[in-house]
Amino acid sequence: MDCRGQGGKSQDMGGVLGNTLRGHIIRGLDDPNPHNLLFRNIFLDTAQLARAVMSLPEVDASRVGAMGGSQGGALTIACASLEPRIKRAAPVFPFLCDYQRVWEMDQAKDAYAELKDYFRLFDPRHERETEIFTKLGYIDLQHLAPRIKAEILMFTGLMDTICPPSSQFAAYNKITSKKDVVIYPDFGHEGLPGESDRTFNFLLGL
Repeated sequence: MDCRGQGGKSQDMGGVLGNTLRGHIIRGLDDPNPHNLLFRNIFLDTAQLARAVMSLPEVDASRVGAMGGSQGGALTIACASLEPRIKRAAPVFPFLCDYQRVWEMDQAKDAYAELKDYFRLFDPRHERETEIFTKLGYIDLQHLAPRIKAEILMFTGLMDTICPPSSQFAAYNKITSKKDVVIYPDFGHEGLPGESDRTFNFLLGL
């Protein structure tokens, strides 16, 4: 399964009004029920897709893997967390890990800019900061990562300012299954030389 995220502006028909480009992290944050966070439903969709694929007669359900980069890397981790039959997963600089860390590093910009926008618009004095980050924990992949049974091959650029490496490692460090990480010291959130070939060869092992 290829979990690569494709940012676009089409209408999201999954029961939530709005575009599919911005505001995913905070959508549903004001609802008292964390089950209504948009990313919670997107995570569940990845698992449901995996189960649908595995149910096809032409698919060997014991040889299914997941891959993706950035938001797709996040969905790769979510999919492997929620569908234990996924055998191998290759997330590339995964998004949606450790929002509190991103905030404390003053990296709530670019992919995480909506965190700053939310505070500015709805909690300018940070009176609800603890409550907000606690609720965001419901869609923080570091809390799903311990469920993973798959073998993991992660790719991280140490100069990544879009998805800070320390936030990625918040999830990686909690994975208890067989795992490895490929480090690119001088690269950020960009194409990583050799990553595609290494991912391909890793998934050939299915």
